[in-house]
Amino acid sequence: MSISWKAAETASFQSFANCYLREIDGGKPVRHAILADHVDCIEWLLAEDRISLRAEVTSASLCGPQHFGRVWKRAASETAWHPTDPMSALQSLMHEAYRTLRGSNSQDLQGCETELLLRVMDSHQQISMHVEHAIADHNRDDDFIAAEQSLVFGHWLHPTPKSRQGMTFWQQETYAPEFHGQFQLHYFAARNELIEHSSAAADPATTIIDALARQGSGSISLKDGETLLPMHPLQAQALALDPDIEALMREGSLRSLGAAGAMFTATSSVRTVWSGQTDWMLKFSLPVRITNSVRINRRNELDAGVAMAKLVERRGLAREMPNFRIIKDPAFITLALPGALPDRSESGFETILRENPFRADGGRGVVTLAALTADPLPGEASRLARLVGRIHATEGGGIAKIAATWFRRYLACAVEPLIQLYDRYGLALEAHQQNSLIDISQLYPRLGYYRDNQGFYLSERHRPDIARTVPETETIGSLYFPEAEINDRFAYYLIVNQVFSVISRMAHDGLADEIDLIRILRQTLEKLALRLRGSGRDFVRHILDRSQIGTKANLATRLVDADELNSTSGHSLYRTMPNPLTLAEVVNPPQERPHAIAS
Repeated sequence: MSISWKAAETASFQSFANCYLREIDGGKPVRHAILADHVDCIEWLLAEDRISLRAEVTSASLCGPQHFGRVWKRAASETAWHPTDPMSALQSLMHEAYRTLRGSNSQDLQGCETELLLRVMDSHQQISMHVEHAIADHNRDDDFIAAEQSLVFGHWLHPTPKSRQGMTFWQQETYAPEFHGQFQLHYFAARNELIEHSSAAADPATTIIDALARQGSGSISLKDGETLLPMHPLQAQALALDPDIEALMREGSLRSLGAAGAMFTATSSVRTVWSGQTDWMLKFSLPVRITNSVRINRRNELDAGVAMAKLVERRGLAREMPNFRIIKDPAFITLALPGALPDRSESGFETILRENPFRADGGRGVVTLAALTADPLPGEASRLARLVGRIHATEGGGIAKIAATWFRRYLACAVEPLIQLYDRYGLALEAHQQNSLIDISQLYPRLGYYRDNQGFYLSERHRPDIARTVPETETIGSLYFPEAEINDRFAYYLIVNQVFSVISRMAHDGLADEIDLIRILRQTLEKLALRLRGSGRDFVRHILDRSQIGTKANLATRLVDADELNSTSGHSLYRTMPNPLTLAEVVNPPQERPHAIAS
């Protein structure tokens, strides 16, 4: 068995088992005897397969993923435990998860189970392939695009973290971020009257697109009355087979011009592309199902990006928060299909223009939190461990002290500004670890970034003030939410998904004690709450005073084969979990507690 295949097995079981622990069955902690030794395990009783399963816990966590090692099983009729491979154990957990759901819709669930198994295997194969490529690549740079393209294991709390349906293996070499492929955009020419565009940037979207198309190789020739439309090459292939688009091309209202302009490469989201030569990233719809969903730019999201860019500028947020930046999506362009098509809100040409502060050397030292907290490649240290190690080599002193200082500075630029933003303006950001970036060019965090126009929550409490600043927010769907709903989601994305991942990463790497870091988080939030007066203060009390905190039900979503971005039952996507911020040893720390972590 190759190193990459074994790493993929471990990662696949670990992500699925952590979902199962959080959403289905927390299992029973036990000690498993191996000759004269004992190891910590979690044991599950699986009625569907009539077995018990034990997974070795090699590194435990109060707030993040458990790390698993060996796995054993025992039939109901046996007394002895037998080693089993992680993928067989994963399938047993899957069978049991479906047993808990079975009822009148058991036939439908049978199809869902087959689909989920296919995605699990696809994700496993993807991880193996990406690990093998990453080991051979040797690029461990701390810069924007290197970090974006380093996420070989995917999200630790997803049952199919690297599932990617709709992209062939030969296409992945060019279009998947893990392979660092480069490509030009595909351009179309459309009649002016079919074009819709808007911009809060200095230039109209059409001017930006014209400049992009002529920046690099390829010949672009427009007729009078035509406008350029950029497209991801994969989406261009899919659109060419769309009957409505084919009709426009037959009548000459839309023409395919081919590849042109600068070379781009995929970021971690796959569908947002970056170039070191341009001032803009572009975000496209893509005919690929990534983890839970086919990724589509919705029409209201285009308008939301422009409206939020106006809000950021008109409120002067960059001036107010010098250690935090929102990367704006201030312009869009799309094709409006002629005629009444009530069942179709998007043409497929919806393209978002995103600021690119990371062109050329601008991305040096800026990394996504998802890369910083990701599990390391086999035999290597994590990106965060390497970073703390570099500080230690320069400063000396205790590792735990350095880690605590690093964590406090991270909170100051990546967490506190977001809560202050919510408090002052009623704007909450879906700041999960992939949407959040930090500048570590000076080793310690000094500047936080947020990206993604799909992740804005505007508070109903602040609606009058926001509407006065940007009136069009009143007409854009899915922007305003009651604060009770915002608090639950904000707690998940900012605290559970992002901050807890940093804490658990440091603990798994032996950099700091997990309880110490959770205590620092609580103390930081308590002090912050004293300076807040409205929505932000209510949010902080929401996460500090409740014994449960929100989390996302990625396994439950996958079990019923739901596309979360098209779900009509949004609350079913979320669950609760025990809140480690309310643990007695966190709330009431001892006077002195020596560090158990060696420096």
